[in-house]
Amino acid sequence: MIYIKTPQQIAAIEQSDIIVAETLSFIESFVTPGITTETLNKEIENFILSNNARPAFKGLYGFPAAACISVNDEVVHGIPGKRKLQKGDIVGIDVGVERNNFFGDGARTFCVGEVEEELQTLCRITNEALLLGIEQCVPGNRVGDISSAVQTHVEKYGFSVVRDLVGHGVGIKPHEEPQIPNYGIKGKGPRLKAGMVIAIEPMINLGTYQVFTADDEWTVKTLDGKASAHFEHSVAILNDGPKILTHSKGVKVG
Repeated sequence: MIYIKTPQQIAAIEQSDIIVAETLSFIESFVTPGITTETLNKEIENFILSNNARPAFKGLYGFPAAACISVNDEVVHGIPGKRKLQKGDIVGIDVGVERNNFFGDGARTFCVGEVEEELQTLCRITNEALLLGIEQCVPGNRVGDISSAVQTHVEKYGFSVVRDLVGHGVGIKPHEEPQIPNYGIKGKGPRLKAGMVIAIEPMINLGTYQVFTADDEWTVKTLDGKASAHFEHSVAILNDGPKILTHSKGVKVG
């Protein structure tokens, strides 16, 4: 079932998404060599709670933490722990927020100190692909228009699109229909309608698109051990075009 939200519901979802965006902005200064992913998670949880909201991922499907924190070859769903970030790492942080029974979702990939140029490029192109996908979020278009825009941009630079994981509807529930793949064919898939809210989240790999799930049954990793980047916005589809809900006043998120 694809939920068509009222303007009032979209406004409520946006309040959750603003906390998502502000959390990601807040945590950026903590992403430094030597910090543990466990410490990042604690700071994220405290920040969300201080904004009269709840970390939506904690306990969702049994996930044990407030945020998914994925380092280097970890694509998504990394469980925070004792691992210390090192200079040259990239780290994807995915945050969900529930406030007043509405859900927000967003992610960014951060560089830890100075990183190799190809990793900087991977992050930049992944974020660019996200924004190009968002441009397709107009009533009358189809999901495949988003998917094609992401895939075309990414593959132009020699990177690969993860097939096993996709974006999704969001707002009334943390995960809703429709699925939003990051690969596909223009003009295919469900039609986009005003009132839909979707989370677009390119997961882009430096090497092969193939992934596997680690022994912890959560962390998704690249099959070849090469790095992966992840950026995500929650977007409302309105009659006059897309609106990014994961925004923070005066701060560019993503």
